Amino acid sequence: MKKFKRVFSIQWHVTDLCDQRCKHCYLYGKNRTPQPREELDLDKMFNIVDDYLNFCELVKCDPYFSITGGDPLLFSNIWQFLKYVKKKNIRFSILGNPFHLNNKVAKRLHSLGCQSYQMSLDGLQKTHDKLRKQGSFDITLSKLKYLKQNKIRATIMNTVSKLNYKELPALIRIVVKRNVDSFGFARYCPTPDDVEFMLSPLEYKKLLSTVWDTFNEISESKTNFVLKDHLWTLFLYEKGLFKIDKNNKSVLEGCNCGIKHMTLLPDGTVYACRRFDSPVGKVPEQSFQEIFFSNQMNQYREIDKFEGCKECELFNYCRGCHAVSYGASGNFFAKDPQCWKNN
Repeated sequence: MKKFKRVFSIQWHVTDLCDQRCKHCYLYGKNRTPQPREELDLDKMFNIVDDYLNFCELVKCDPYFSITGGDPLLFSNIWQFLKYVKKKNIRFSILGNPFHLNNKVAKRLHSLGCQSYQMSLDGLQKTHDKLRKQGSFDITLSKLKYLKQNKIRATIMNTVSKLNYKELPALIRIVVKRNVDSFGFARYCPTPDDVEFMLSPLEYKKLLSTVWDTFNEISESKTNFVLKDHLWTLFLYEKGLFKIDKNNKSVLEGCNCGIKHMTLLPDGTVYACRRFDSPVGKVPEQSFQEIFFSNQMNQYREIDKFEGCKECELFNYCRGCHAVSYGASGNFFAKDPQCWKNN
């Protein structure tokens, strides 16, 4: 397959099966009724992979899978599926849990081309275990060695909210001490009845400042700090560390919803973004080409409707997170409720 300079990624939830019941989970979290979806059979999954590769050729992008769940290691056909992904030369990462990861599994993942394995730490031990599962903090740290031994990048992710944000600097120092390859965090995406867990705009800005200072204190570490949240752009712009390219009028960075990313659920339902209810089609009944250029997907590209963002000089570089807007208000185009510039 021809190599391009851009990537179009698919976050593929191969199963809803999971050992945890995380408080912020899209499926099992607070006030959410578990409704595990029927899983696709292997033949359909192989056809979907082939169609995805054709789509990537059409839009001149490299393919990339972020394979997750639930816990993808609980998917009964995970190894047959990954063998096919390797056969098609598609780069992939695993977003999973620590419970079924061991040296044998890590070795097998490496042989199939797994580039990184992401696990979560949502605070220090007591907080994390309360949010996810008793004992999972220590288990997560204990499994890092298997990734290191098998040359798979170890990534730690955090979902930040009022329940854990004060612990972030201490957590960063722990992952650095463990030589984690990459660390990042994303904001908690609420529902209208649990917005009390959201940081206020000024609280969030202060958190970014504290974390930025922490990153700088340990800048000589081997850990790569991923500035995942688009509001980092605003933060760095205000500090004079991010510059707008005034000569490039066509740049469109920031949120990838409707641009160069889609999410695939276990039953084949396609979402524009997994962080909110955004179905746009279903495979293999429809092709990725048909879905991506559909009216359902086009609605998420009407970025001139974004409240607050459309008047901002960082419009083409940030746009905040409108999944958070949707979660807090039910309106995708509402102002990002944690953007301190527009609130």
